Amino acid sequence: MSDTRREDQASEQDLLDEPVGLGGAADDAEREAVEREHAKLREFVDTLSMADIRSGNWFEKLCAYALQSYTEKVDWQYFQTKYPGLPADNIVDQRIRLAARYASLEGVISAGAYTGAVAATIGSAGGASPVAVPAGVASVMVDIAYLTRLQMHLAYDIAVLYRVPLDLADPEDLWKLIRVAFGIKVSEAVGGGAMRIVPLMVRPMVKRFISGPNLAAVRALPVVGRHLLQRNIIKIGIPLVGIPLAASINFYSTKVIGTHARTIFRNEARIIEIADKLCARSRNPHLLLWVALTVIRADGKTSEDETVLLQHLVQKLEAHHNLVDEEFSQVIDLEPSAVWAKVRSVSGDKSDLVEVAELVAAVDGAVNKHELRVLQELRVSIR
Repeated sequence: MSDTRREDQASEQDLLDEPVGLGGAADDAEREAVEREHAKLREFVDTLSMADIRSGNWFEKLCAYALQSYTEKVDWQYFQTKYPGLPADNIVDQRIRLAARYASLEGVISAGAYTGAVAATIGSAGGASPVAVPAGVASVMVDIAYLTRLQMHLAYDIAVLYRVPLDLADPEDLWKLIRVAFGIKVSEAVGGGAMRIVPLMVRPMVKRFISGPNLAAVRALPVVGRHLLQRNIIKIGIPLVGIPLAASINFYSTKVIGTHARTIFRNEARIIEIADKLCARSRNPHLLLWVALTVIRADGKTSEDETVLLQHLVQKLEAHHNLVDEEFSQVIDLEPSAVWAKVRSVSGDKSDLVEVAELVAAVDGAVNKHELRVLQELRVSIR
């Protein structure tokens, strides 16, 4: 049976809102699916050298391995076929629950494979730290690779479901996906961010373990690899509580990542919807971008939401009106008076520009006094 069929079966089950091994019962088919993926990932890990692992190059190779075939298969229509009739929000919730359950089960399987020989010995970039036995290193890396791939796929699924375009051949879009999928900063993880998902009774043991040479080794790795290794050190470094802790950390970290991805990509979907609506309704498309930019620059700051909106307005204007404004693309110092002169030079109904200005002003939160001033200037200009 294919992996897709197995995932379909799992998604039809009553998914639990608690980690496997901490009160839930894993289905045999789910466990078999995870074990099959483990076997595939061990083949991938076998292609890595210790230099790859120590330098962090393993992460770049895993990205290529994890995303290429997946993104060719998974698009919005794929999910419409799989979950017919369901709105995007409901499918996203389902994907987060499913991914968290699989992550929890994987934690149980991986933690059961660890032995005292693993004991979280980490090779530094220079190889000065103790080196774990090869089997131990492989076990750790399969665990990391499984969870990393699962969480990247989850973030990508959520982007697709909200129809946020991602071209993973574009380094900027790829980095955007990675930022969302692994949004916890290393400094936050080492400083205590990761500790929030560790049960209270074992936190003192974790703090003792993540110290001295182990902490130095963690900090020596590249940013993304450092965060991922930090999480796994917590899971494998504490005797006796390893299995429930591994299940718990996998479960909750995946839910946190899924929730974060939903917030980011749902917000961008909202902005895309605004851009599409404004461009489709516009009676003065040649003025739309100028008015939008005047509002955006009113307070001397440009938020990320405003930048994203402007990008999508440019794209949607071309799509709806076949309009590419070369003059606009070259503007450096925008003079509001020149924009209002453009507005006054056009006859006819210009009330659509007020809607543009109002929605642009509100896209990133409450409208401030500078934006209100620009709105008033626009209303005067269209009379």
